[in-house]
Amino acid sequence: MTDLRDAAMLSKAWPFEEARKVLKRLGKDGKDGPVIFETGYGPSGLPHIGTFNEVLRTTMVRRAFEAMSDLPTKLIAFSDDMDGLRKVPDNVPNKDMLESHLGKPLTRIPDPFGKFESFAHHNNAMLREFLDRFGFDYEFISSTTMYEGGKFDDALRGVLRANQAILDIMLPTLRKERAATYSPILPVSPKSGVVLQVPVEVVDAEAGLVRFEDDGDIITQCVFGGQAKLQWKVDWGMRWVALGVDYEMSGKDLTDSVTQSSKIARALGGRPPEVLIYEMFLDEKGEKISKSKGNGLSLEDWLSYGTEESLAFYAYREPKSAKQLHLGVIPRAVDEYFQFRGSYAAQELDKKLGNPVHHIHNGNVPADVPPVTFGLLLNLAGVMGPHATAPQVWGYLANYVPDASAASHPELAMLINLALAYNRDHVAPTLQRRKPEGVEVDALKQLDAALAPLAADTPAEDIQNIVYEIGKTGGFENLRDWFKALYETLLGSSAGPRMGSFIALYGIENSRKLIAEALA
Repeated sequence: MTDLRDAAMLSKAWPFEEARKVLKRLGKDGKDGPVIFETGYGPSGLPHIGTFNEVLRTTMVRRAFEAMSDLPTKLIAFSDDMDGLRKVPDNVPNKDMLESHLGKPLTRIPDPFGKFESFAHHNNAMLREFLDRFGFDYEFISSTTMYEGGKFDDALRGVLRANQAILDIMLPTLRKERAATYSPILPVSPKSGVVLQVPVEVVDAEAGLVRFEDDGDIITQCVFGGQAKLQWKVDWGMRWVALGVDYEMSGKDLTDSVTQSSKIARALGGRPPEVLIYEMFLDEKGEKISKSKGNGLSLEDWLSYGTEESLAFYAYREPKSAKQLHLGVIPRAVDEYFQFRGSYAAQELDKKLGNPVHHIHNGNVPADVPPVTFGLLLNLAGVMGPHATAPQVWGYLANYVPDASAASHPELAMLINLALAYNRDHVAPTLQRRKPEGVEVDALKQLDAALAPLAADTPAEDIQNIVYEIGKTGGFENLRDWFKALYETLLGSSAGPRMGSFIALYGIENSRKLIAEALA
C-alpha cells in the first residue's frame, strides 16, 4: 500500500494529478465527513454518452484520491429536477401534453411515458438504471427533495442575505434585456405552477420571504418548501456550499458557469470545489456535437459495435483535448484498449499507474487478452461478406487459435459478434475491391506462387516475411504502396491488418482464391 501511495503521489496520469488538487485542498486536517465528488444531471433529457463519460472520469479521480488518502469519499449524482421545462424534447411521446406544462418544475409535470409520477421521476429512474448498469458507486440526490424537504433552507437564507452581492456578480455578465428581469431567486407561481423569471425583492431573508409580480398581482411568498428555486449558476454555487462539494468536472461549454458559480460560492461564505474543464467531443467533420444537429454518437451505438471497456478507454484519453466521436473511432479504441491491457502485467508500478487500463479497472486488470485483434476480425468479416456468421468465423479460427470456442474464449466470442455487427452495418456496404495495376499484378502472382507450397499451419510471422520480401523486390517505390495494393485488391479497403496474420487466419487456400479473383 505504501509503494502504491508513494507512486500515486508522483504519477503524471491525469486522475492522480486531479486527485492531488483535492488532497492539497483538504490540507493536513482533512475534513469532517466524506470527501465529496459531484456530477450533475439535467433530467429534461435521457442519459447519454456524455453522462457516462463524466461519471466515469469523476470516478477515476475519486479512486485515484482513495489510493492517496484514507479519508472516506462519496460520489453524488445530483439531478436538477426542480428546473422548469424549457422546451419539449424530440424523443418523447405525448408532446402536446408536455407543451401544456412548459415552465413547470420537471417533478410536477406528468410522465409522457405514463410509467412514473412525473417526467423527472421517469428520467431520474433512467439515470439510476444507467449508472447501476455500469456499476458506478454513487449517492443519488434529487434537487426537488432537497428544496421541498427543507434541506436547502439554510443555504437559501444565505442566498437571500447575499442577494445584492450575487446581483453584482451576475448582472455585468448579462445582456440588457436579460438583466432587466434577472433575479437569483426563481419563485414558483402560486397561480400557474410555473417557475417565474421575474424581478424579486427580498422582504425578510431569515424568514425566507420575497415579493414579486405574478400575472399583475403582487405576491409575497416564502421560498422554502419548494416554493422557489435558484437560477442555474446560483443554484450550482449554492449546491457546492450546501453539500460541501470538493470536486466536480464539467465540459468546456460551462467554463463561464464555473467562473460565476465559483464567485457566488465565495459570496455565500463557501469555497468552490476543485474543477476540471474537459473538452467537448467533435463529429467526424470536426464540428461540435449537438442534439439539434443530430451529429452525435449514442451510448447504444458504441456498445452495439464496441466494448464498454473500449469506451472507457476512449473517455480516459486526454480529457482536455477535443476528440472526434463517431463510429469510425471504435475499432481502434477496442484494439488499443487490449494493447494497453496486454502490457500492464509486465510494467513497473509507476508505468502501471500511467496505463489507462489501471484507471478503467481500478487496478484489478484482467491478465489475458484475446488471441486475435478486433481489426483482424473485422477484415475477416469483410472478406466473408455481410451475411457472415459467428460459427463461420470460429471455423476460420480453428487453425489459428488453439481450443477455439466461445466457452474457452468468452471475450473473443463477444468481439466476434461485435465485429460481425460492425461489418454488416458499416463496413460491408463500403467495400469495393479494385483490379491490380502495373507491378501489382506480378507481385500478386509471386505471392500466390510463394503461398502454394506452404502448409496450412504455417506461422503468421513466416507468411509476413514472405509478403515483406515480395514488397521489397516487386518494383514498388515503398512497402506502403505494396500493402495498400493488397488491402485494396484483396480486402476492398484502404487499410488493413498485418497480411501474414490475415492469411494465416483466413487460410492459405482461401487467400489464394482471393488472389485468383483479383487477377481474374
